[in-house]
Amino acid sequence: MCLGVPMRIVTIDGDVARCEVDGVERDASLMMIEDVAIGDFVLIHAGFAIARLDPAQAEETLAAFRAVLDQGEGPT
Repeated sequence: MCLGVPMRIVTIDGDVARCEVDGVERDASLMMIEDVAIGDFVLIHAGFAIARLDPAQAEETLAAFRAVLDQGEGPT
């Protein structure tokens, strides 16, 4: 199963964005997306930002992920 994770861009250096969610930071390539800025939410998949997300949509998705994790239904 593949999973895309909404993350917020905290820095941009060339074609690489440093992204954060819940205190976890990861680098993601911006080669597949244009016109993003620090503070934008993006969907991260396999190390690439593949879409810009509306902040409300990103927060809704993150809330669903957190609810599943809180129930102990994460990957085994």
